[in-house]
Amino acid sequence: MSLISQIILEADNELRYPSIGELQSIQDYLTTGEQRIQISSKLRDKEKEIIQKASKTIFQIHPEYIAPGGNAEGARKRSLCLRDYGWYLRLITYGILASDKTSIEKIGIIGVREMYNSLGVPILGMIDAIECLKKATVETLNNDEVGLVCPYFDFIIQGMSQ
Repeated sequence: MSLISQIILEADNELRYPSIGELQSIQDYLTTGEQRIQISSKLRDKEKEIIQKASKTIFQIHPEYIAPGGNAEGARKRSLCLRDYGWYLRLITYGILASDKTSIEKIGIIGVREMYNSLGVPILGMIDAIECLKKATVETLNNDEVGLVCPYFDFIIQGMSQ
């Protein structure tokens, strides 16, 4: 849910007008709108590059994943890992566009530990993978953009760590 929708729903549920603080939040949201769209477009356009860098790094940190018997052994399993990277990067763009972590929580955090555990995917490895994805993403952004993007990666990492 977007920040604006959330503020409107909360105010309506409480039968009141949005507060000055809420209106300021909306103004800040609208002020950064163009930048959030540009960041999301950049991440979309550089997805393959970001995923390639992140996967290279994670497999250097954890070579056992691509070794015989590893979770990313062979082309098929490796492509599934890379698919997940793309999925998480897309979730990040949803959060950036909405300026809210709710979509990430609903789509990408709830149940993720159970899913990876049931598939035999080490959670610590997934946390490392998201860290690698974050690092590769940050390398494609300027300093102003990094500040808007990192909290969403950190939210996913924290959610997986609990």
